[in-house]
Amino acid sequence: MIATAPATAPDADEASVRGAVSLSGVTKSFGEFTAVRDLELDVAPGEFLSMLGPSGSGKTTVLRMIAGFEEATSGTIRLSGVDVTRVPPHARQVNTVFQDYALFPHLTIAENVGYGLRVRGEGKASRQERVARSLEQVRLDHVASRLPHQLSGGQRQRIALARALILRPQVLLLDEPLGALDKQLREQMQIELKQIQREVGITFVFVTHDQEEALTLSDRVAVFNNGRIEQIGTARDVYEFPQTEFVARFLGLSNLISGDVAEELTGDRRTMSIRPERVRLAGVDEPLAGGDVALAGEVREVVYTGPATRYLVRTDAGVDVIAERPNAHHPSAHAAATRGDRVRVVWTADHAARLP
Repeated sequence: MIATAPATAPDADEASVRGAVSLSGVTKSFGEFTAVRDLELDVAPGEFLSMLGPSGSGKTTVLRMIAGFEEATSGTIRLSGVDVTRVPPHARQVNTVFQDYALFPHLTIAENVGYGLRVRGEGKASRQERVARSLEQVRLDHVASRLPHQLSGGQRQRIALARALILRPQVLLLDEPLGALDKQLREQMQIELKQIQREVGITFVFVTHDQEEALTLSDRVAVFNNGRIEQIGTARDVYEFPQTEFVARFLGLSNLISGDVAEELTGDRRTMSIRPERVRLAGVDEPLAGGDVALAGEVREVVYTGPATRYLVRTDAGVDVIAERPNAHHPSAHAAATRGDRVRVVWTADHAARLP
């Protein structure tokens, strides 16, 4: 580990402006490969920020640099205005929760949660009080005397969270902590994790490749691609108003129409993104409402997903369009169309987002 200079306290105004986490011009290279490129990122105190992207996009590398497990090749990392770029992990006011929980199998749940306090030399009475309070926060005070193998996956994940939170970090870093859970438990834990974050008020920086998870949990989402942030904003902003084709395609399904077809429909050649839930099916002779645009074509595929049914339509213009119909009708009702049917895909013009 490189020797470090002591972190210096920031000017009060600087700390308030820079936020809980601030990365300025941060680049990380591994030999000739650049994993993160000239990154600028500010996370506000108490914010839940998700870093979302495919494998190899740089999000986990950024998390590891904030934690101090990787050293930035260039740039500056600040925590609450303090420059920690060369400060070792143990001297940073952050904790990290990993996917594998990393609980000690031979220690009870209470001993696992209080381990960090014991290492710091905190007294037994104070330690027991804080452990009890931390277990109450994650609603698992009744399992304090058990061993990790006696708990479910979701319970072990909450214990790992309690162990990290008990040390009162400025920032909690979470590296795909729900990735090992099954879908139902994962969705339950998403709700609980957000509730816990609101209760404790600590800044959370969360890494995931699951789009739905990021949209569910986050105050803001930073979408990563090739070591850069393609777009950052609220869940609604990045989903409804994608700024790049990558964001439109990566966050859920999107119909992208550009060039001659877009110009013929709207008079504008710029690429437009239309989410499938904004597209409906209509008969080929059905009249359109004001502001509607439509393309005629043939239904090539019908996919039942449970909550909705998706229709893939090959339009006469040569563009494939996906329409999605919520299954709000009677369960025995037939699909709106079947393979081979001639239909029109219709959407309201101002429901399409234009990519800059």
